[in-house]
Amino acid sequence: MARVDLTVRGGGIFGLSVAWEAARRGARVRLIETVAIGAGSSGGLIGALAPHVPENWNDKKQFQLESLLASEAFFASASSASGLPTGYARLGRFQPIADDGARELAQQRSVGAADLWRGLAQWQVIRTTGAAHEPFSASGYLIHDTLSARLHPRLAAAALVGAIQAKGGDVVSGQEAPEDGAVIWATGIAGLKDLSDSLGRNIGGGVKGQAASLGADLGPVPQLFVDGLHIVPHGDGTVALGSTSEHHWQDDGSTDAQLDALIARARAAVPALHNAPVLERWAAVRPRARTRAPVLGPWPGRPGHFIANGGFKIGYGMAAKVAQVMVDLVLEGRDAVPEGFRSTAV
Repeated sequence: MARVDLTVRGGGIFGLSVAWEAARRGARVRLIETVAIGAGSSGGLIGALAPHVPENWNDKKQFQLESLLASEAFFASASSASGLPTGYARLGRFQPIADDGARELAQQRSVGAADLWRGLAQWQVIRTTGAAHEPFSASGYLIHDTLSARLHPRLAAAALVGAIQAKGGDVVSGQEAPEDGAVIWATGIAGLKDLSDSLGRNIGGGVKGQAASLGADLGPVPQLFVDGLHIVPHGDGTVALGSTSEHHWQDDGSTDAQLDALIARARAAVPALHNAPVLERWAAVRPRARTRAPVLGPWPGRPGHFIANGGFKIGYGMAAKVAQVMVDLVLEGRDAVPEGFRSTAV
């Protein structure tokens, strides 16, 4: 193998995105995934790119906003280079409003969104229309944000791999390979454990999640967020839904009655899903940093080694910006990592 400028370890969404960002800037890149591309939580079903509420603003929410706004062009560049679809579409999101108090709060947040989102997206209160893809809303109103998007995780992973290779990058899957240049560790659960051991304190761990894919072609409609449940219509005629958050479990990849309950809730919330068949049941353990924010930046005490980890539940939405700031830092020496994301702050 030829020598490279940058080695990225980990074939999840952070690793793939960082490797693609570096490759498209002209760096010689090697990505090493010792199991399989998307072997962990990044190989799932949901792919919801959705913002936090537009209030109590902080660095994490600003970072997320910038990433969500950059995602369309970022994933389009991977699709263009590879010739493969990513399943990305910015179609917004509906959330039911329970009562008059919740409606008043949602209207207040719409004012905050107009300011904080700088007019680049909206957080609106709208009336329900009775359409089959809308969730039931006791108040007759929905929150509709126009910032949310969806991405098909497995299609996106394949497109990113193809894009990296189209730029001459090495993608090594299922085996080890030599490291050259700077090394960015985007290795999920194992990486958080290694970092915790290295620093002598708990940086984070894993939280299991279960999800399902239903066969229902709802067309290009907004995703839904109903009482903590994500319902994401994809462009391939499937609807992904999930997920659980489990801190105690026996088997990383098993599904159980908790997923049955999610499926039942989705069917009750959305009339169009009443008779949709279950196509796939999925489970994996997701990396969660102690602060719930990504962990980015240099690996303390290991010169030339860096970390990109911990995108619990928001990894796909954060990926474009994570890739940008990590490549800025490692290859160009420009450090724009938020203070709360650094390993020294976790």
